[in-house]
Amino acid sequence: MDRHVSLAVIGAGPAGLAAAVSAHEAGIENIVIYERDEKLGGILNQCIHNGFGLHTFKEELTGPEYATRFIDKVRELGIRCETESMVVSISPQREITVVSKRYGLRVVSADAIVLAMGCRERPRGALNIPGMRPQGIYTAGAAQKLVNCEGYVPGKEVVILGSGDIGLIMARRMTLEGAHVKVVAELMPYSGGLKRNIVQCLDDYDIPLKLSHTVVDIKGKRKLEGVTIAEVGPDGAPVPGTEEYYECDTLLLSCGLIPENELSLTAGIGINRITNGPFVDDRLETDVPGIFACGNVLHVHDLVDYVSEEAGRAGRHAADYILSGGAKKNPPNIVKVTPGQGIRYTVPVTIDLGNIEEDVHVRFRVGAVYKKVTIKLMCGDKELTSKRRTIVVPSEMEDVILRKSILEEVDGDIRVEMTGGGL
Repeated sequence: MDRHVSLAVIGAGPAGLAAAVSAHEAGIENIVIYERDEKLGGILNQCIHNGFGLHTFKEELTGPEYATRFIDKVRELGIRCETESMVVSISPQREITVVSKRYGLRVVSADAIVLAMGCRERPRGALNIPGMRPQGIYTAGAAQKLVNCEGYVPGKEVVILGSGDIGLIMARRMTLEGAHVKVVAELMPYSGGLKRNIVQCLDDYDIPLKLSHTVVDIKGKRKLEGVTIAEVGPDGAPVPGTEEYYECDTLLLSCGLIPENELSLTAGIGINRITNGPFVDDRLETDVPGIFACGNVLHVHDLVDYVSEEAGRAGRHAADYILSGGAKKNPPNIVKVTPGQGIRYTVPVTIDLGNIEEDVHVRFRVGAVYKKVTIKLMCGDKELTSKRRTIVVPSEMEDVILRKSILEEVDGDIRVEMTGGGL
């Protein structure tokens, strides 16, 4: 039973697996992955649809197939995985309190930690929908697990609130299982999911998507009998006279994802209230030295391939931290990365110009739909790099790469700006 490990990885989903593999390949052998579930792979185990791996493996895979590629690599490298092990707290001194059936409650210290706990769905309680609490209301992810893992279809007449990717995918999945998906209602004037999912999961099955609509009432005491949806105005309030009633026995909620950062808070890590994930620098290190974050616990990604890429960088940097004893090669030269108009946040929020070893990915999401825009990274009046986009939407994460050669010429804070598109 370990009392100390070189690297502790919290979570065995796509981020945790990729980070562990990357750290091992960078020279760290004493690695332990802690996973609260009984299986490795995380949420991918219930994502039996295809569309994964096009960037990472250059082929189209299902979720379990994608996870298996990394699980096989973890086993090949001999990286230890403790499943059914729940981490309940992390101290700023990198001490992990973990409880498991095999070892009970214990404290393990680590030279470095990678946070890869993923995210959870926003529950009904956070949505303030009037009505009782009848049987038949599920988050889209819970319904996905019931159908794909348990072989149980929760209902036959379905309404979906929210057009996140899981909700769109479940619209198709429930249809394929013989259910009738009557409508997908979305509060915002734009979809929360990828365009390809709107086409493949709704348009191809003639499922209507009603933008700027929400559920305003739920009928049924013991079992769900129906829901009322209504149009909402610019202020988000229902518009009187636009109510429509749908008889249904199932309501699926796909209303956003929340990074699982309760453990981050116990470690004293600063949290960005826009992303609900940690503040990190260009090395994906949080403001607590030696603790790194990647994947959906950092900010919600739209593609698992990006999760794996980001986690690989987190694993490499964690390995560098361990091998150097936490020492920097050169004196730090910290600059800020700030979002401009129309941009909600940036990851990272700081870059250490004194210790640049590779290109830096600056990732962000916009706050609305914009067309024909130019995205620029600026230092004062100097343009560092730019790219044009025909359309940018909140549901798709943007990625701009700052080359190492460019960063070597930077002498001040960096702004991410967007011009055109009515800004």
